[in-house]
Amino acid sequence: MTQIQFIGTTPNELVELLDKRNEKRLEDFKKHLQNIKQPTKYMTRQEVAKMLSVDVSTIHNMSVRGVLQKYQISGRVLYKRQEVENAIVKLNK
Repeated sequence: MTQIQFIGTTPNELVELLDKRNEKRLEDFKKHLQNIKQPTKYMTRQEVAKMLSVDVSTIHNMSVRGVLQKYQISGRVLYKRQEVENAIVKLNK
């Protein structure tokens, strides 16, 4: 067993030193988590309609006009949640 002796360091100074080191590690970890790409979340027409409180036919019309980008796999039409949220624009009065 190895022993470490702190000479000239008070317990409070040691705690402060450890706190600063842990803060740095936590910040590094947060940065790492932000760099991890989240998987794309897809939504069905019905889910998008419910989210926007409109009818499914409105979602179809928005897709035809290019307001919403649709994706298809095996006959299923899907929308990327982030793109749907980005399609909502702020109005300037």
